[in-house]
Amino acid sequence: MTTQSSICVYCGSRAGSDPDFAEAATGMGHAIASEGWRLVYGAGDIGLMGRVANAAQAAGGETFGVIPTHLLNREVGKRDLTRFVVTETMHERKKVMVMNADAIVVMPGGAGSLDEFFEVLTWRQLGLHAKPIVLLDVKGFWEPLRALLSHVVDTGFADASLLDFVQSASSPDAAMAILRRALS
Repeated sequence: MTTQSSICVYCGSRAGSDPDFAEAATGMGHAIASEGWRLVYGAGDIGLMGRVANAAQAAGGETFGVIPTHLLNREVGKRDLTRFVVTETMHERKKVMVMNADAIVVMPGGAGSLDEFFEVLTWRQLGLHAKPIVLLDVKGFWEPLRALLSHVVDTGFADASLLDFVQSASSPDAAMAILRRALS
């Protein structure tokens, strides 16, 4: 008997300025559900978050959303998910999301997505988990982040192994190929 994998997707509560970001979110949600995997995400119904969740639902996938009380209205908490969890704090939200996922995909987003990425990367560096982390690098969105990580290593503030903890994919299909290999 195989266990269903769960993929945590970090992404913007805004759609961003390029329609390709929204298209990638739709593609990622659809791909996760089509694989028979569960989407774990921030439970919002706006921006890329809403796109990824609506696509997963439309493809018949399970959805697990986690949102803190103070963002229920701001991020329009999506209550029609398979599982909808309300936390008291952002810290609790992030912990619940990671603890309920087998892998992490980071799509374009703002400060919140960066915060989530750096926390899960730090936890990986410290050996608190060994889950794959994939940057969905739509149109090179994460290239400056990859350069920053290399700079951190080059200037002696992290071991080169830090770079091995993060893989990049230019499309949802490429991200799924990485995830399939990592989770098989």
